[in-house]
Amino acid sequence: MLEHSWPLHERSKRFELGLVLNSAVVDLIPPPQVGDIGIHHTGCWECDLADHSLIWSGGVYDLFGLRRSITVSRDDAVALYCESSRAAMESLRAYAIKQQRGFTIDVEIKSAIGQGRWMRLIAAPVIQDGKVTKLHGLKIAL
Repeated sequence: MLEHSWPLHERSKRFELGLVLNSAVVDLIPPPQVGDIGIHHTGCWECDLADHSLIWSGGVYDLFGLRRSITVSRDDAVALYCESSRAAMESLRAYAIKQQRGFTIDVEIKSAIGQGRWMRLIAAPVIQDGKVTKLHGLKIAL
């Protein structure tokens, strides 16, 4: 299992994959049915720390087995993480916010349609006026 944090000056190394995979193009092609990964193996995401609202590309909805048309709360999304993965992710997330660092972790989730799968979560903070205001990154099916 991969789990580590990294300094923000390494952002270009960690997000290089995001430059190759254009989720906006993938989002134009709907999955055959809810829960299918198919070509939808990756997605971009953002979490606003002020209200914990989420913005997901279509690929993230596909990873979690959710219809793309629904609004997902952070609590609902986190509930889909298996317990040990949830605890590790929350700990690394808190450290990343406090220390203004990015992180990468492999986590196990149980999709909304009951499929277990592993996902790589890559996250980096968005800093405004010296304070972390958002986290954003990629989620990739493993």
